[in-house]
Amino acid sequence: MKKVVLAFSGGLDTSFCCIYLSKDLGLEVHSVVVNTGGFSAEEIKNIEARAYELGVKSHTTIDETENYYRDTIKYLIFGNVLKNATYPLSVSAERVCQATAIANYAKKIGAESVAHGSTGAGNDQVRFDMIFNTLIPGVEIITPIRDLKLSREAEIDYLAQHGFPYSAEKAKYSINKGLWGTSVGGAETLTSNQYLPESAWPTAATSTEPQTVTIDFEKGEPVALNGEKIGAVKVIQQLQDLAQPYGIGRDIHVGDTIIGIKGRVGFEAAAPIILVKAHHTLEKHTLTKWQLAWKDQIAGFYGNWMHEGQMHDPVMRDIEAFLSSSQETVTGRVIVELHPYRFVIVGIESEHDLMNNKFGSYGEMNEGYTGDDVKGFSKIFGNQTIIWHKVNSKG
Repeated sequence: MKKVVLAFSGGLDTSFCCIYLSKDLGLEVHSVVVNTGGFSAEEIKNIEARAYELGVKSHTTIDETENYYRDTIKYLIFGNVLKNATYPLSVSAERVCQATAIANYAKKIGAESVAHGSTGAGNDQVRFDMIFNTLIPGVEIITPIRDLKLSREAEIDYLAQHGFPYSAEKAKYSINKGLWGTSVGGAETLTSNQYLPESAWPTAATSTEPQTVTIDFEKGEPVALNGEKIGAVKVIQQLQDLAQPYGIGRDIHVGDTIIGIKGRVGFEAAAPIILVKAHHTLEKHTLTKWQLAWKDQIAGFYGNWMHEGQMHDPVMRDIEAFLSSSQETVTGRVIVELHPYRFVIVGIESEHDLMNNKFGSYGEMNEGYTGDDVKGFSKIFGNQTIIWHKVNSKG
């Protein structure tokens, strides 16, 4: 019997795939869940139980949380990446990490095929297919939901026919949780004029009292929260626990899919949004004008290329080298106030702060030069523009 490795989450789509691959296609199913920081130990246990209930030959959990931060999230922070100035690439980045881990596992067990539950309308199908084609060429890719053009209702009916009832209410919203945020999809996100109801958000907005937190960065990486040095992954997780109950970081992203159609997705990502904004503020104090300018251009490309699943393009390693180099002086503390549905970057403290009053204060006399120096500089700096106007003046 041929082996197929199934990217499994325990949700509707991958539950359907389990039954279809074994019952209809006669394959030996080996399910894999890749944890990128979104599952608790209890949830991992329940997913495993669900897989065996559905009849898989084997089930494996791969914890990629630390690798996910080290290989992907770190560079999104370095680049202050928010796609369309909104979305922290919560799912995009996660899928690249998961697809890579699944490809490596399929290679390890010598599977003849690999399967995923992506539909034919979204980005994930391209991300998974492209990474599988790159890392495990020759391994067959099976995509039942896409190939059969199934609706969620049809999947629920199929599972019920095989003795596995699935709640339609449970399937109402598609939730994907990871270290770098949670996505929420539902009927409202398929429209252009509706917003998700309060009940759709995974975290209830219950915190009302303002709170001040500090985030310490070392060479661009978040390493401490409120003075406690706990490492980047725990900073993200604990900041998320503190800030998400304020309703911070909720939004709906509207973007262009890889296959050329527009799409909307809701997300709650308090920690990613706060960390990107805090990191960017620290950079504005510690980097030069042209470091900031070139970083903006390069990071924008990096985020978009990652979003489109091109993480294994060697140009990404080149950009990562640039981003890492730019972080040498991005060390310091950022003070943040949390309020219901918003946050405020109060300021920063850093020994690398270029806003240093030893050299002068903005709006006041500078200590580094005289007024005559500025007069001469202004003439030279504007010389070509002055010449253009003299040559082309019609007066």
